[in-house]
Amino acid sequence: MKTYSMKPSEVEKKWWIVDAEDVVLGRLASQIALRLRGKHKAGFTPHIDCGDNVIVINADKVRLTGRKRQFDTHYWHTGYPGGIKKRTKGQILDSEHPERVIMMAVKRMLPKGPLGRKQLTSLRVFAGPEHTHEAQKPEIWDIAGMNPKNKR
Repeated sequence: MKTYSMKPSEVEKKWWIVDAEDVVLGRLASQIALRLRGKHKAGFTPHIDCGDNVIVINADKVRLTGRKRQFDTHYWHTGYPGGIKKRTKGQILDSEHPERVIMMAVKRMLPKGPLGRKQLTSLRVFAGPEHTHEAQKPEIWDIAGMNPKNKR
């Protein structure tokens, strides 16, 4: 019996829409990363982008458990001496671009390198309930209903 390896021409990408309202961030991000990689498909091939496209709405209403909103900190460096900067997840969620919290969480769950960067382009995150991908006819994916722990 031979192992099946999917070719890029055989990949069929579906569109999914997820409502992130009151869904725990880590559980949401792990399910999205699994779907972006294509691990839910029977013909999963690790070196091919065989994942689906995912649209996330209501990213500003995502739930953080415990005291992560106040104490979970994201650091970055400007490149200048003494240029370390930090911002908590609560500050990011309350700022102009709350969708970056979900983008960072999913990005860290994807493989590092060119394939992971390509797979991340299949994710679209919107802060509010409106999105611009109605023409793709996305199917609703209820992550909150999959497990009672997903929604707090």
